[in-house]
Amino acid sequence: MPGADAAPADRDPGLQPERTRLAWRRTTLSGTVVAVLAVKAALHDGATTVPVLAAALCCALWLAFVRIAHGRIRALAAASRPPAITPPRATAATLCILALAVCGALLVL
Repeated sequence: MPGADAAPADRDPGLQPERTRLAWRRTTLSGTVVAVLAVKAALHDGATTVPVLAAALCCALWLAFVRIAHGRIRALAAASRPPAITPPRATAATLCILALAVCGALLVL
């Protein structure tokens, strides 16, 4: 194909930044649900130390993710061509969500 290797000089992102912002918000909402259910599970059959600590860890992980996500949402909204997320932030967000899921699952089991 002629010209297949040539990249367009100015890419039109269309609605991609908006879709990405919405994805960050959906993930934040999912984390919120996990944190709330973790607190509910920890307090359901009487508050003992281990479940309360696990629920507190879930809340701390949720707060860390919300901070990362809010910064990314603001960056996406501020520029017509937002910068790429940095690898440390992407790694931190991924680890927060994975740890939140593991803590929530352990509370349910």
